[in-house]
Amino acid sequence: MVVLTLDDPDRRNAMTEAMGDALADAVNAIADDATVRVVVITGAPPAFSAGGDLAMLEQLARRTREEGFDATDTMRSFYERFLALRRLPVPTIAAVNGHAIGAGLCVALACDLRLLAAEARLGLNFARLGLHPGMGGSWLLPRELGAQRAAEWLYTGRLVDGETAARQGLGLDALPADQVLERALVLAGEIAQAAPVTVRQLKATLAADDEVSLARALDREAACQAVSYGSDDLQEGLAAARERRAPDFPGR
Repeated sequence: MVVLTLDDPDRRNAMTEAMGDALADAVNAIADDATVRVVVITGAPPAFSAGGDLAMLEQLARRTREEGFDATDTMRSFYERFLALRRLPVPTIAAVNGHAIGAGLCVALACDLRLLAAEARLGLNFARLGLHPGMGGSWLLPRELGAQRAAEWLYTGRLVDGETAARQGLGLDALPADQVLERALVLAGEIAQAAPVTVRQLKATLAADDEVSLARALDREAACQAVSYGSDDLQEGLAAARERRAPDFPGR
């Protein structure tokens, strides 16, 4: 098995292009290694990932407003770096050992299996920032929670604890943060003991026809986020996030 770690703990593993490039490179190397039977991804404590880098979002918003920049292709490329996990031919397990917010949670959703820290805060908080969801969140979440529950999460941008999220179907189990990776490794060991040819076949079978549908969702998300970057709502959402206060969205 292989363990991948999102490793920028000082910023709670905020997602940048550089981090995405490193993850995609690691995934490409693993995909070509026939000896790998399962991959675990986790975050350097205390978080799994706090989501997209705020400075990157602010820069895209500025360029959109001041230069008329269209961020659609930029966002689509950004998604692909992290969603490279879905291209692995072996099962993937997310050991969500701490907060997983926004795009950070999307990385966990891109995995086949998830174990959650009970005390972690989880959610797709895009609507509270003034940004349309990206990274496949609007497509991945309904497949785990069901349409109505996912809509509640997405419309409200609500954050829930890991125990609640597991109970609603987002993860296999919720347990203390310091036990999450250990349990994930145990599960990975069980998978590794199964017939590797069959497990790889199952991976492909369970994902059959999904990628075309996901690609369409990613295209729409990227286009919607490009519009969001020019909105006053996002300007207010970013300012509120920097100032650690509740946003007062103008609705335009």
